[in-house]
Amino acid sequence: MKVLLVEDNERVAQFVCKGLHEEGHVVDHADNGRDGLFLAVTGQYDVMILDRMLPGGVDGLGIVESLRKTKNRTPILILSALAEVDERVRGLRAGGDDYLTKPFAFGELSARLEALVRRAQTEEIQTVLTVADLRVDLLSQRVTRGGKPIQLQRREFKLLEFLVRHADQVVTRAMLLENVWEHHFDLQTNVIDVHISRLRQKIDGGSGCPLLHTVRGIGYRLGPDV
Repeated sequence: MKVLLVEDNERVAQFVCKGLHEEGHVVDHADNGRDGLFLAVTGQYDVMILDRMLPGGVDGLGIVESLRKTKNRTPILILSALAEVDERVRGLRAGGDDYLTKPFAFGELSARLEALVRRAQTEEIQTVLTVADLRVDLLSQRVTRGGKPIQLQRREFKLLEFLVRHADQVVTRAMLLENVWEHHFDLQTNVIDVHISRLRQKIDGGSGCPLLHTVRGIGYRLGPDV
C-alpha cells in the first residue's frame, strides 16, 4: 500500500518508514504541516499517518479538517503524545479514523493501518442510486429515466434522493418533513403534496410504469408496482 507519513520527529519518522519499507509498502514523508497538506491534497494514498503537533503553520488536526472538507475520505491514523481522552475525542471528531498514542509498538501501528485500509475497501461509497430505469447521480445531481434527462429543482432532488434511498419502503409525511425540509411543520401543510405532485409529473409523466405511489393515509412509496 502507499502511505503518507507526516511526522516532524526524525527518530519516529525513521522508525516508521523503516518498518513500512520492510513490509513492502511505499512511503512518502513530510516533516511539517504545510508540506504534509500539499502531499495529502495532490497525492493518492491508501492511508495517511499524521502527527498531531506539527511545525509549518498547519497541525495534524488542521490537515484532517482540510481534507474532510474537500470530501477526501482517505483513512487517517493520528499519532500523538497527547493521550488524554478529550484529545483522542478531538482527533476522531475532526475526521480521523483512528488515534494511536506515543510511544507505540510498530506491530500495533501496522495492524491498525491494515485494518483501516480493509475497512475503506469494504465501505465503497455509493454515488449512483437506481430504481428500475430511474438513475440518480448524487455527485452531479443528474437524474434520468430510461436514459432521458429530468430537470429537478434543488428541493425536488433532495426529495427524490430520500425516496430512492428508501425505495420500496413506505415513507411517511413526518419523515419527509423532518429529513427533506428539516423542519417540523404542521403535518397538515400541503407543501409535501405540491412537491410530490411536481416530482411525479417529472419522473412518471408519459411512462407506462409509474414509480411514485401514494399510500393512502400513510405516505408514499417509490418503486415499481408490486
